Formats: sequence, C-alpha cells, structure tokens
Amino acid sequence: MSFVRLDIQGIKVHYYFVCKRKLWLFSKGIQLESEHEKVAIGQLLHEHSYKRVQMKEKMVDDVIKLDLVDDDYVREVKMSSKMEKADRMQLLYYLYYLKQMGIEKKGKLHYPKEKRTEEIELTSENEVEIEKLIKAINAIQYQPTAPKVKRLPYCSSCAYYSFCFAQEE
Repeated sequence: MSFVRLDIQGIKVHYYFVCKRKLWLFSKGIQLESEHEKVAIGQLLHEHSYKRVQMKEKMVDDVIKLDLVDDDYVREVKMSSKMEKADRMQLLYYLYYLKQMGIEKKGKLHYPKEKRTEEIELTSENEVEIEKLIKAINAIQYQPTAPKVKRLPYCSSCAYYSFCFAQEE
C-alpha cells in the first residue's frame, strides 16, 4: 500500500475492535464521548501520568493524536487492559502511519493503574494486518446505514449506550 494521506484517526481503529456501530456513528460526527464519565477519568489519568515526559499529546497531520513521544517510542496511555487488542492495534496503526512518513519508532502501551507496560514493534506482518484494517474501517464508515445494534458485555458503560438502546429504556 503506497502512502496516501490516511484520514483514519486512531480512535476509529480502537472502535473497530470494540464496536463497529460505535465506529460508524463516530465517523458520521455522532461523538458522545466528550461528556462521558469514563472519558473524563481517562483524561485525568493521562494528564497526571508520566509528568517527567517532556512531549505530551502530539497531533500529526490533524489526524492522529499521540499520547507521548520521545526519541525511541510512541507511548499510548490507557485506563485498563480490558480492550488490549484494540489498544495494541491502535498503537500499531500509529507506528504504521509514522512509518509512511519516514519515521520509525517502537511503541509502548502503558496501563498506569495496573502498573504494566507492553512494548510493541511494527513488523511486516503487522503492516499487512493494518492495511487490511484500513480497508475494513473504510468499508464500515462509508456504508449508508449503521451496523445493527449488538449487545456486548461492556455496552452499559459506553457513551453510546442510550443512543443504541433508547427503545429498551
């Protein structure tokens, strides 16, 4: 895949693995996270973790927002590892995006509340997986209607819960 300006934000990669409906809604501008309690807690955790790191929240191309960047690593800070596959793929996407710009770094996932860190490296296998993922995300975000509601174990704590399950309430 040759580099063309990728317009997929990292959050869309994350949503792809969490909930395809949420991905579609977010891509249509229905963004309910800004006032959700868990998002606010995550923001506080991010702001108060890793105070010694100089560069926090680096925006690249007005598309991806990197939590922390230093000479060797792109670091992503998460509240918990419950969505570890989504977290990992989001960070791999960031590494892929940067590589397309000629910037090669390793990644680290940080779970401060769990006092756990995982190192991530972009491999050629990961690159193929990311390229397939980009196509899959585009297929979802450009379909004319939202994917059907699918009740998942974490729906009740989602910012989109009332939107998706309004008829049940």
